[in-house]
Amino acid sequence: MKKLYSAFFMFCFLWNAASAQTLSNSNLPIIILDTYGQTIVDDPRITIGVKIIDNGFGFINNVNDTPNVYDGEVSIEIRGSTSQQYPKKAYAFETQDSVGNNLNVSLLGMPQENDWIFYAPYPDKTLLRNSMAFYLWRRMGHYASRTQHAEMVRNGDYRGVYELHEKIKRDNDRVDIAKLTPADTIGDELTGGYIIKIDKTTGSGTLQWNSPINNNVYFQFHDPEDTELLPVQRYYIESYVSTFETVLNSTWFANTDSGYSKYIDVNSFIDYMIMQELGRTVDGYRSSCFFYKDKDSKGGKITMGPLWDFNLSYGNANYCQAYSNTGYQYNYNSICTPNGPSVPFWWAKLLSDPFYANQLKCRWNELRQGMLHTDSINQWIDSAAYYLNDAQQRNFTKWPILGVYVNWNNYIGQTFSDEINYLKSWIEDRSVWLDANWPGACNVNIENIPASNAMIHVYPNPSNQFVFIHFMHSFSKEGLQLYLFDLNGRLIDQPSTKLDAQSNEWYFDVSKIQSGMYLLQVQNKFGQKAHRKLIVQQ
Repeated sequence: MKKLYSAFFMFCFLWNAASAQTLSNSNLPIIILDTYGQTIVDDPRITIGVKIIDNGFGFINNVNDTPNVYDGEVSIEIRGSTSQQYPKKAYAFETQDSVGNNLNVSLLGMPQENDWIFYAPYPDKTLLRNSMAFYLWRRMGHYASRTQHAEMVRNGDYRGVYELHEKIKRDNDRVDIAKLTPADTIGDELTGGYIIKIDKTTGSGTLQWNSPINNNVYFQFHDPEDTELLPVQRYYIESYVSTFETVLNSTWFANTDSGYSKYIDVNSFIDYMIMQELGRTVDGYRSSCFFYKDKDSKGGKITMGPLWDFNLSYGNANYCQAYSNTGYQYNYNSICTPNGPSVPFWWAKLLSDPFYANQLKCRWNELRQGMLHTDSINQWIDSAAYYLNDAQQRNFTKWPILGVYVNWNNYIGQTFSDEINYLKSWIEDRSVWLDANWPGACNVNIENIPASNAMIHVYPNPSNQFVFIHFMHSFSKEGLQLYLFDLNGRLIDQPSTKLDAQSNEWYFDVSKIQSGMYLLQVQNKFGQKAHRKLIVQQ
């Protein structure tokens, strides 16, 4: 009884402390919701008023300022699956005009659109894991949802730190692939663009299909949704994905002409695997896993991404060994009896191809010299944490969960600084382990190849057709020879060069070269040599 009384007293104390938190101003943008007396639910959406105030970076925003970003109505609902268990709710919403039609607007400097998300970081007490993962993915050269932290007030009640996210969808400024219409039923028009996700069965949409290799892997139509697709369109993308899986599961899967690389953008798979393994993402590969396919005339291969749902990554989950700095998350099916969907067999099978493993190892080494260097990551974390310092104090007064276990925390820091330091140290330890344990070999010392060689300029890079070489005056073009090496130092090709008379630049064809990272060596008859990294993306 004494323990029960103490628990009740603590609950009342925390509830009163949370209820007392208010907001008058912030260095973050301020979001103000007016639900017109309604309750926001999971379904259906309701119409509410939204005001967004942002006076710019370095300026203070006041709740009484005139809304200068948005002042209008939106249709809104609670979003998420497992995350709906938390008291701090996330919302999906569409901006709309005065008569309820979708209205494309720019919010907090992001490109115009009408589909948005107010993400609510709750079990992630750094408030940073999602935005950091998306930032790194963009730095790697891919699209990820743009994000902006803000503080929210709903019906006069302070709700804490939120993040504005772009919803994943097909758009010229988001997933930039062709728009699939009901008229696209034959030929090249049928072949793209599709955004598919691997997710729990509670994901959006009613139609899905199972992997022919593992019935516990669920594919869902994300954009267009299943109700927007014709049967012939659903059949096409299902067949394409199933063909890829069948080929990857075959004995000839690594064949350069008929194997897996015919169906997928290998570089995107490598980068995706790096990010999922760096985060040891407990739901990685098997849930909130997006990929897309454009029309065949625009590349037309399965491309991984965008990233999504990293709040339980980077040591923030206490089950299925996701807390460990060692081991691989793609082995989830053997580590943990699958609770929900399984990890596709793709990742283990791809790593069994030495070419893929070597490419991944070299890409990792390259990234570790730059954006994934421990110092680079820590600098971003420290800067973001400093920016959030005042707001996080209000957030954790509203939601007093520092020092408290929240599903599914592995580490429970007593302070915001504790949580930040744990994140940094966990990523450093994880990176060091991956340095030593990635399979494959990278015999070309990528970090010693100058990012910008003073003697030649190579572009476009990446390329899938022609590559041009611009020479500085100090490099003679007499007796010009080109050599293309893989990252194990093996000679792959000696491309023949041609002179572009208009630009006075030399060019060569890489359209027959398999996707991957290579070392281009240029040599003249005087023995002058220049080297550049070259990425081929077919």
